[in-house]
Amino acid sequence: MKFLLIISLLFNAYKAQIYTKTVLLMGSRFDITVVATNKEEGDLYIEAAIAEIGRIEKLISSWDSNSQISRVNRSAGLKPVSVDKEVFELVKRAKYISRISDGAFDISYASIDGIWKFDGTMKSLPSEADIRKSVEKIDYKNIVLNQNDQTIFLKNVGMKIGFGGIGKGYAADMAKKLLLSMGVKSGIINASGDLNTWGVKPDGTDWTVGITNPLNKKNIFSWVPLKDKAVATSGTYEKRVTFKGVNYSHIIDPRTGWPISNIISVSVFSPSAELSDALATTVFVLGVENGLNLINQLKDTHCIIIDASNAIHKSDKLKTNEELP
Repeated sequence: MKFLLIISLLFNAYKAQIYTKTVLLMGSRFDITVVATNKEEGDLYIEAAIAEIGRIEKLISSWDSNSQISRVNRSAGLKPVSVDKEVFELVKRAKYISRISDGAFDISYASIDGIWKFDGTMKSLPSEADIRKSVEKIDYKNIVLNQNDQTIFLKNVGMKIGFGGIGKGYAADMAKKLLLSMGVKSGIINASGDLNTWGVKPDGTDWTVGITNPLNKKNIFSWVPLKDKAVATSGTYEKRVTFKGVNYSHIIDPRTGWPISNIISVSVFSPSAELSDALATTVFVLGVENGLNLINQLKDTHCIIIDASNAIHKSDKLKTNEELP
């Protein structure tokens, strides 16, 4: 009997294949990959993941006037707004990242006045006064959460919250959670670089992610095996402006209004895509030394930083394999 069971398991493992679909969700590219025994099963799982990501988008999209977050923003300075527990807890976790990073990450960043343009139209630097004014309404401490009533209140009129730095990662996590509940043993949810994995490939090997040199994307300098892990990568090399030889990136310090210029790429590895997503932006803003210091204090969390001089910095306990093909 045991022999027949082993043969059956081997046969099923042999039949398992990788199925992938690419879709546009939350304004970004999502690549959904599952390991399944046939295409019909694979398609079923992928469509379930797509539906779950769509559900998340309706909850937290600031572009959808009917979303709960849009209602919170419209009521800024006026009244608290009751939200689903799921939304409340997401905002609560975002505030925690803000607190431990001293505001380097802040979902009220959505309040910023867009004085920096990265579409080629900027001809000069904004004034110091305009830069200071652009971030006046940003402060996570003015996001008031009432646990008992499950409400969110933004203290100041014109204040807004948004999930550009955490939402795609959260959606990837929730899609993974759903697929696990459906019995999917292995897969990847890749939300434009916010990537969550579980299980192993059909051949029994771990999923791996290659970290590329942002100045030469054909050159992978490090491979990192991912087993039930998530990674998020942020880069400044594609969206930036240059004045007097200084590059100013689209990633802006919410505390000062100034773009980051001393880092060009950050990859964060952690147990969840939500956390990796938020921390990638956080490390950018904190800088190499302070960013590594924060990451080294967090359990099961690691990062790779490439600075403006193209030097590579890794957190203390990151394990990489630079010999993989």
